[in-house]
Amino acid sequence: MGLAIGLFFGLLVPLAQILFAVVFAVLLRANLPVAVVSTLVTNPFTFAPIYFLAYRLGAALLGEAPAPISEADLDTDIETTVSGVLDYGRFLLEQVVTLGKPLMLGLVVLASGAALLGYALIMLLWRLNVVARRRQRNGRRR
Repeated sequence: MGLAIGLFFGLLVPLAQILFAVVFAVLLRANLPVAVVSTLVTNPFTFAPIYFLAYRLGAALLGEAPAPISEADLDTDIETTVSGVLDYGRFLLEQVVTLGKPLMLGLVVLASGAALLGYALIMLLWRLNVVARRRQRNGRRR
């Protein structure tokens, strides 16, 4: 349960991931250290690829083509005037709005899927461990 909680909040919530994981781990009586450590699935090295994947997944689920960004949008030769800064601010806001729905949907799907998969995998590994121990114990008795 701790792994599922950590993966869910680690992927879904970009800020205060550990706080949310701690609160839910305590409420659900899950393994607190595992919940905290598993939030680190998103870190400075994995953040960009995960969010890119989430955006692409969300865009595909919504049936939208990924938003193209032209080289003119990425031009770093911005005017240093007030109007240039305002234009750049509007551009950034448009990009956030354009990416928002697909990104949020993709993050929800990724977080839910990772949490369910993590939970199922740990339960399977735990069950296999228990069965192996029983067989070993029963083998010693014979």
